[in-house]
Amino acid sequence: MVSQIFINLPVADLRASIAFFTRLGFTFNPEFTDDTATCMIVGDNIFVMLLTRERFAEFTPLALSDAHTVTEVLVALRLHSREAVDVMVREAVAAGGSIYNDSQDHGFMYSHGFQDPDGHIWEVMYMTGAPGGTA
Repeated sequence: MVSQIFINLPVADLRASIAFFTRLGFTFNPEFTDDTATCMIVGDNIFVMLLTRERFAEFTPLALSDAHTVTEVLVALRLHSREAVDVMVREAVAAGGSIYNDSQDHGFMYSHGFQDPDGHIWEVMYMTGAPGGTA
């Protein structure tokens, strides 16, 4: 079974990305941070590596996508309440992100989302129950 997940995302301005996500309440592991990359702590075993586009390009032979024009991934985060979802989206917009879609209420799940300054889509949701049937 997988013990940790690391999502890698290219960013245009690493310092600006750190400031953006810090404002949303995320912290960073200084042991895995330099001028080209940082390790954002999302959960106990969930991390997002924000890498400069140049550093990211070292890990793939393929061209990098521009998340402002194409969608490669949707990062979804489960929060503890509907209010927490709305607060994070408002804070993301205030920090320089943008809203790309209206909020959605499906009864068992409330979701909204934002695009970070690099165009990556972050879905934030509150859900009753949990995948697999456990709370």
